[in-house]
Amino acid sequence: MPVLPLVAHGLRKRYGDTLALDEFDLEVLPGSVHALLGPNGAGKSTAVNVFATLTRCDEGEVHVAGHDVRREPAAVRAAVGLVGQHAALDEVLFGGENLVMFGRLYGLSKAAARERADELLRTFGLSDAADRKVSTYSGGMRRRLDIAAGLIRRPALLFLDEPTTGLDPRARNEVWQAVRRIVDAGTTVLLTTQYLDEADQLADRITVMDAGRVVAEGTAQELKRRVGGDRVLVTAPAHADLDRLAAVLGGVGDPELRQVTVEAGPGGGASALTAAVRALDAAGVEAEDILLRRPTLDEVFLHLTAAHPAPVSSRPEGAHR
Repeated sequence: MPVLPLVAHGLRKRYGDTLALDEFDLEVLPGSVHALLGPNGAGKSTAVNVFATLTRCDEGEVHVAGHDVRREPAAVRAAVGLVGQHAALDEVLFGGENLVMFGRLYGLSKAAARERADELLRTFGLSDAADRKVSTYSGGMRRRLDIAAGLIRRPALLFLDEPTTGLDPRARNEVWQAVRRIVDAGTTVLLTTQYLDEADQLADRITVMDAGRVVAEGTAQELKRRVGGDRVLVTAPAHADLDRLAAVLGGVGDPELRQVTVEAGPGGGASALTAAVRALDAAGVEAEDILLRRPTLDEVFLHLTAAHPAPVSSRPEGAHR
């Protein structure tokens, strides 16, 4: 049986009277992106700090690449890379010099560090900026360089702690592309984020955290199904009889929105949408708009975390490489 990149059972971590992790369990499959999704203070960064040996848990067990984080911290650190919330780059140095510096700090020879730096610059589309100071980089370029630095030693598991916080949409997309390249190259990624679209775009599996606990886990589609299936929303013209429209469609009318909602059956949203159009056409009834509405991770997130609106910890959750 292959060794999993990360297995955690029964983790508890307390800061004074605050319980930051509470019987927290997690398994990460090889060659995947696994997202830890939760609001600020949910315990995401605390969990990553425990996994990366930066913080000791009070109770529970963690194995990273088969190594116990308590008994074999050096072996764990050799198997992982960590990219924290804030870039760990020297802005006075050039981009290439930063990567060479990290390579040397990790014990590579000067030649090996230069070779690895060149390889990573090509991988992340930064070769043309290798001889520019990091202070001149855009936010997306800095983040890509920061991620590259976390891959100097070719880790089996890379921790990305809220990698796109503060970035604009273009820069976020650049980072997402970089993450996909990392996984294609064989590195497993554990991603913490509070951005629902980020988890939806990147993650093979998602663990939703709140108050230091796991409240749900699954693929994005599995989690979305927890808050209901597809729906067809039909908006009636101002002059239309909403009750008749609802009867034709077999749905429920909302007079305020002048809208009829039709729940999709086992056939899914596409079949329900087609059936609604045919029913309207057969009855000679007009509609102003027809929309297929699928559940979103936003709805899942709000549904699952509604019971714990208050932050769990006042301690900052920053992580550092």
